[in-house]
Amino acid sequence: MTALAPGSAAPSIPGVAFSDGPLALFFYKVTCPVCQMVAPKTQTFAHAYPGRIIGIGQDPEEKLATFDQRFGMSFERISDLPPYELSNAYGIRVVPTLFLVEDGHVTESVESWDRDGFNRVSRRLADVTGMEYAPISGEGDDLPPFRPG
Repeated sequence: MTALAPGSAAPSIPGVAFSDGPLALFFYKVTCPVCQMVAPKTQTFAHAYPGRIIGIGQDPEEKLATFDQRFGMSFERISDLPPYELSNAYGIRVVPTLFLVEDGHVTESVESWDRDGFNRVSRRLADVTGMEYAPISGEGDDLPPFRPG
């Protein structure tokens, strides 16, 4: 199984209306070291593009709340518990994975921590929302350009 590729129809998510505009979907697990490293950077999406990112955590709600507090994540999130219906529907094989969904279709898919990929999603969000582009990561932030999840 591989993550949904750009052009794929985005599986529905309960309570989420893709018709309301583009959304970044951030799949993560609280025990994943790469997810912990990236979590503060995902908050940049929430600040720059309010209401345009949703976290999908593979953990119970109480663990997600503790993770949010620890890493400063304040955006909407959904708990995806075993058998991981949402994660399986999106073909998640590694966390973190970030998708951009526009008009019900995946337009970007980024597995692991990939600075260029996260910045590309941010650039696209800025373009389609008319908001100012916010770089997610740069060379001076002490994060590697890539780290597998």
